[in-house]
Amino acid sequence: MKRLISAGVVALATVTMMGAANAADIARRQAMPTKAPAYYAPYNWTGFYVGINGGGGWGKSDWDAATGSSNRDTSGALVGGTIGYNYQVGQAVFGVEGDIDWSNLRGSSSAVPCTTSCETRNSWLGTARGRVGYAFDRFMPYITGGAAFGNVDATSPGATGASSTQVGWAAGAGIEFAVMNNITAKVEYLHYDLGSFTCGLNCGNGVINDQVSFSADAIRGGVNIRF
Repeated sequence: MKRLISAGVVALATVTMMGAANAADIARRQAMPTKAPAYYAPYNWTGFYVGINGGGGWGKSDWDAATGSSNRDTSGALVGGTIGYNYQVGQAVFGVEGDIDWSNLRGSSSAVPCTTSCETRNSWLGTARGRVGYAFDRFMPYITGGAAFGNVDATSPGATGASSTQVGWAAGAGIEFAVMNNITAKVEYLHYDLGSFTCGLNCGNGVINDQVSFSADAIRGGVNIRF
């Protein structure tokens, strides 16, 4: 009888110890913490910025007169500075931007009404535009439009030529990306239209109402520093 009782006690103790070990193992496995994923705050585009931009352009200049009309293709490079401000609401980004660029867009033609090689040249371009973008965190496509400013020089050999500071419009679209928290890079397309001005007798063809127009397209890259 004592042997039976002893065997029962040993068996009960063994079962109890095994249950406790299993329970402890389960508890250990349940208690192992899961590492939470790192949290990254969405990028916020709000703030002032300044930057540089540069690229190339191509365009057209028409010379219109009573004796005929002709156009010349223009092309060249642009480089300059940018300043602006963004304000983000949800994923929408609203902004204003201004820039001023040195330009060497130019082209010439000898077609009527020019009797010699007539040249149109643009030496600087500026804009004051609004921007509307849609932020995908650090990536923002946008559209833009506003006023454009620039000079247009019309010259012809043997004539005094004429120069006019023109006001027109500019519009385009682009993509901007946040490289770092305070540095962004962009690529954009802009169309400029500076209208026309009267060159007249200064263009050397003897026609008083000679009109010279200028328009251009440009693709620019840029880097901005945000504050």
